[in-house]
Amino acid sequence: MAPDWLLEDGKPFVDALVLSHPEQLARLRRVCPEAAEAAVLAGDPCYDRMLAGRPYRQRFRRAWGVRRGQRLVVLNSTWNPEGFFGNGGSEDLLPSLLPRLAAELPADEYRVAAVLHPNIWYGHGPGQVRAWLDRARRHGLVLVDPLSSWRQALLAADVVIGDFGAVSYYAAALGTPVLLAAAGDERLDPEAPLADFVRTAPRLDPHAPLGAQLERALASHRPWRGPAEFVSSAPGGSAALLRRSFYRLLDLDEPTAPALLEPLATPPYEPPRRTAPLRVRARVRGRRIDIERSAEHPYAASGEGHLAVHEETRNPSDLALADVIVREGTPDDPRLGGPAHWAAEVLERHPQCAVAAYITGPDTCTAYARQHGLLQLSAGPEADIDPAAYASALHAWLNAGGTMPPEGTTLRVRTAHGTHPVVAEFLTASPRSGAAGR
Repeated sequence: MAPDWLLEDGKPFVDALVLSHPEQLARLRRVCPEAAEAAVLAGDPCYDRMLAGRPYRQRFRRAWGVRRGQRLVVLNSTWNPEGFFGNGGSEDLLPSLLPRLAAELPADEYRVAAVLHPNIWYGHGPGQVRAWLDRARRHGLVLVDPLSSWRQALLAADVVIGDFGAVSYYAAALGTPVLLAAAGDERLDPEAPLADFVRTAPRLDPHAPLGAQLERALASHRPWRGPAEFVSSAPGGSAALLRRSFYRLLDLDEPTAPALLEPLATPPYEPPRRTAPLRVRARVRGRRIDIERSAEHPYAASGEGHLAVHEETRNPSDLALADVIVREGTPDDPRLGGPAHWAAEVLERHPQCAVAAYITGPDTCTAYARQHGLLQLSAGPEADIDPAAYASALHAWLNAGGTMPPEGTTLRVRTAHGTHPVVAEFLTASPRSGAAGR
């Protein structure tokens, strides 16, 4: 609100300066009284759209493949050298932190998304940004569209890690736990509510274990009063206030129909696509399989270990070591010849592999288990985990001596947030083929 931003030859160069709260008007009158005559209190349409989208939180979460019981961690950065993302240097915090998040957070317990200011994309270029974040993307990071979907990501989030930008403040206003990784106090008006929030919000320690910090933030969180109060003085009313101002400036009669905002669209379906290898720990007790999948060895998990690898891994040598190989696709994809053909081909090409799993939908996959045959794995009642976890659970169960009855069976796959029944059924009367029997 400095005069050099608001005045031209000592006078406001705008006809209307839209403010969202009387607190801003009071500060404006102190620091630049000449511009106060142009001020219009009109709330915040961006915040109003998020308030209207709250009933669709679960829909937004499903759009990014967030499963029941999973935590969605949203990282955001403003456009500033002192921001979370930084300026492209080797010491920037966000690009270096993302691989650690992927390595430390179990795949079936967390989903990670990043919201980057549009100017980060424009300033560095989309190719450069994706290159910097390539490793994290191969571990399942989703890069949220910075124009059309960032509000939906905030509504879907369980916890937000960010900086002194507006996105962190919006998250706090919505009642979401926030950890600040970059404060940037010198960039803010010390009298602004945002500055007070930055001074008092909990900090992320980038050198300490990340999972424990996230869980503490969730367990100890109490909604902030300041952000919810100061983000808008007219929640839900900005459209009417803005339109009234527009028509007054145009010297036209305002329409009688209600002033309405565009609702938030449901983002395209983008489930996690992890092409980096996953280390799996599984403990088998009868038909119950406790499982934890992680980018690194999950030392806290008990049980036998195996390696699960996506067929499109960056390093082809990973496939030679894989116990389970997975990929996604439609059942009728002519390039792959269908799930059965693809799986038999994989087992033929990779003698070490015990299970080849072709994921055909959000809760189904076709698995070829060596020495057992072609199986359909599908979610039972109330099951909600990644079908790739079905394949790892099946491998662990068979490897521990499990035997498939002709009529099939139900495995109970347990992750940190619940037990998921997975139905396994034969797809062929004669399960073994040349490749499967080797």
